[in-house]
Amino acid sequence: MFDTYCVRLTELVKEFHLTVAYRSSDYESIQLTVDNIARPGLQLAGYFDHFEPMRLQVLGNVETSYLRKITSSARYIVFDRLFSFKIPALIIARDITPEPECMEMAKKHDITILRCQDATSYIISSLISYLKSAMAPRITRHGVLMEIYGEGLLLVGESGIGKSEAAVELIKRGHRLIADDAVEIKKISSTGLMGAAPELVRNYIELRGIGIINVAKLYGVGSVKAENFIDLVVSIVAWKAQDNYDRMGLEDQYMDILGVKVPHITVPVTPGRNLAVILEVAAMNNRQKKMGYNAAVEFTEQLNQHFMQSMEGNR
Repeated sequence: MFDTYCVRLTELVKEFHLTVAYRSSDYESIQLTVDNIARPGLQLAGYFDHFEPMRLQVLGNVETSYLRKITSSARYIVFDRLFSFKIPALIIARDITPEPECMEMAKKHDITILRCQDATSYIISSLISYLKSAMAPRITRHGVLMEIYGEGLLLVGESGIGKSEAAVELIKRGHRLIADDAVEIKKISSTGLMGAAPELVRNYIELRGIGIINVAKLYGVGSVKAENFIDLVVSIVAWKAQDNYDRMGLEDQYMDILGVKVPHITVPVTPGRNLAVILEVAAMNNRQKKMGYNAAVEFTEQLNQHFMQSMEGNR
């Protein structure tokens, strides 16, 4: 089960430098729960079927020019009907002055009116991007997230298996830490996951026998990163002779996280095995696969071709 989030209207006003034209009595407590924005075009003409009142509403030049062509009494009716749905707020773009009828009906229904100087399309796209990121489904997983050659590797495994030690070795090799121990994973699209560290443990690593270290202060700010896409999940397990491990890499395996299938491999470890080097190779190999090259497939094709030529030579 993943967590759901909302955004306070006051946070949005501060983030986008919006001006409050009318402050409703519940202004401080208004929370946005829908990650989309609407322009009330048909609603201004009186059509409210399928209207979503939980969305922020934005007026621009087109809507304002239409409102100015109708009578004052018609504008009263339009805003009276629109605000009766108790929308979170109305944003007026391009620094357009709100119509007097709009302000009167906002006071009647206690609806917040906001203004901004940005173009309508720009403020809408910016708000949608911000809300989708802020409200994205997310979970917290135990593991380590590293950026290796531009690839985000999520290292998972039992506590004490060596994830943090491998992370320190990778940092020494010039790669970057995103999160240790707890990784906050956020679904930003149907195919993309973004990982970050909770604020409390950001930039810290726990090493058994040494304790907590601050990676940014020990290795420099270039050794850490706030967030990164998760491109590959690596399960680190203790080597067991009786278990069978993938030796060719022909079968693609995936791990489902928040409904997104992420490439997944299992790496068995034994004393003396250089895990940092293996993870570097895994990152580069995953990058090659995304670019369309698969060494395992190429090797298998060459092997099959060799056997076919041998069989033909023996005829």
